[in-house]
Amino acid sequence: MADLQTRYLGFKLKSPIIAASSGLTNSVEDIKEFEKNGAGAVVLKSIFEEEIRVQLEQDQAAMSKESFLYPETLEFYEDFASDDALTRYLSMITEAKKTVSIPIIPSINCVTSEKWPFYAQYLQDAGADALELNIFLMPSDFGKTCDEREREYFQIIEEVKKYVKIPISLKISFYSNNLGSLIQELSYSGIDGLVLFNRFYSPDIDINKMEIISTNVLSKPSEMSMPLRWIGIMADRVECDLAASTGIHDGSGAIKLMLAGANVIQVASTVYKNGKYYIQTMLNDIETWMNEKGYKNLDEFRGLLSTRKTENPAAYYRMQFMRYFAGRD
Repeated sequence: MADLQTRYLGFKLKSPIIAASSGLTNSVEDIKEFEKNGAGAVVLKSIFEEEIRVQLEQDQAAMSKESFLYPETLEFYEDFASDDALTRYLSMITEAKKTVSIPIIPSINCVTSEKWPFYAQYLQDAGADALELNIFLMPSDFGKTCDEREREYFQIIEEVKKYVKIPISLKISFYSNNLGSLIQELSYSGIDGLVLFNRFYSPDIDINKMEIISTNVLSKPSEMSMPLRWIGIMADRVECDLAASTGIHDGSGAIKLMLAGANVIQVASTVYKNGKYYIQTMLNDIETWMNEKGYKNLDEFRGLLSTRKTENPAAYYRMQFMRYFAGRD
């Protein structure tokens, strides 16, 4: 029997499939079901920096000011937020730790290091095994340079590490003028893991209602190429674990990312489409493939097709379609 255990953020996980932060990881019952179906860990539904700041300051009116971070926050609070959201989040962590044995990883969606980082200590005290910081810096601030924007990653890490001793992972986007260097420098900052990559709001336009709407909420398998490329490039070039996220919808996809060098695979969209039990299907497919190839554990094939080990590293760096557009075989 193939051994599917792996290590991530210092923990020994029973499987490499992690339930990613989503609406499916928002209750103790959800967490129990994910553990039952083979998930190695669960990342809780994100709590927002704005949510922490606003609720702690009891100043909801501040969200309507032009200086507030993102305009969609106001709509979120009008529709969903409640006065005890932070308390309920802490309670869920505590109750989950009493119920399951897999690591529980709360998620904070953040864009600055201001005012909120001390709250991370409450998550730790509630029993969180690790913390995932979901950071997406939209490159649309014309008042800051690329270096100034990317410095915010390190400021957030520095501030949060003042309050917690549990492992920290960063979930980042691929928006960077020098992504490889940024990923490497982040791995040197003292964090324990990097999640490549987060999935963000995609706008569309309803031409009949004349309004901006959301689209492509769930990922597609074709989107797997982005984390595949960058994990393949960065494996053995970083000093932290690598988690793959976005576009991994089946066991073969998970195998590909581990061949590229991923320690674990985070999934959400495929669970929305197929149900939580599908994690076990993915694990069965991984185990079947390993048995066919003669691999006894994940370490025997992890990273075999990264740029450091493959015979064709140029495949990860190639950006053009000349071979196909030129009509060649």
